[in-house]
Amino acid sequence: MNLLIIEDELDLLESITKFLVSENFGVEGVSTYQMAEEKIELYDYDCVVVDISLPGGSGLDIIRRLKKRNKDAGVIIISAKNSLDDKLIGLDIGADDYLTKPFHLPELNARVKSIIRRRNLQGQNEKSFNEITIIFDSRRVAVKGEDVILTRKEYDLLLYFLMNKDKVLNKEVIAEHLWGDDMSLSSDSFDFIYTHIKNLRKKLIDKGCKDYIRTVYGIGYKFSEE
Repeated sequence: MNLLIIEDELDLLESITKFLVSENFGVEGVSTYQMAEEKIELYDYDCVVVDISLPGGSGLDIIRRLKKRNKDAGVIIISAKNSLDDKLIGLDIGADDYLTKPFHLPELNARVKSIIRRRNLQGQNEKSFNEITIIFDSRRVAVKGEDVILTRKEYDLLLYFLMNKDKVLNKEVIAEHLWGDDMSLSSDSFDFIYTHIKNLRKKLIDKGCKDYIRTVYGIGYKFSEE
């Protein structure tokens, strides 16, 4: 699951990011309105956690932009303002939940998981595609009922492919999803992505899975039956 955290208090942003990464989420964090705007224009997220007060703009406007573009991300507002008006406006424009600072990180984690299950997974704890089954809580992957042992990156990659089935994903987007802003990438050096995809493909095929990972030459990859 891929999350975007929009928070201008850098210590809090770091704490939230580290905690949610420890809960096996893919997490990106930004601290300004402009950075948040760029992220939501370029990438899709399962859930966006956004502060209302941001340098350069309002978190409420970020939510409006998300909904205008028909993004299917869940939204949690976090704010130091214990204001009924802010809460009502946020919920009215499409936010799913609201947390007032200070809050406990496990509570934020529980709300993120609840929103993702409700919005993207219809309350289910697993996702299946033909012979592949992913069980989210245990990060378990099975092919025809037999467990497949994947690394964390391979699991994240498979889940990302399944959540974007039949979409062409370029290498830059895949790299951004797997490593976020922590990795500096050159546009012509994505051998590490190829290695992860090659290993994932081999592990699935070895368990009797069909090869659904298609190479779109010059662009990236697509997970499809075609």
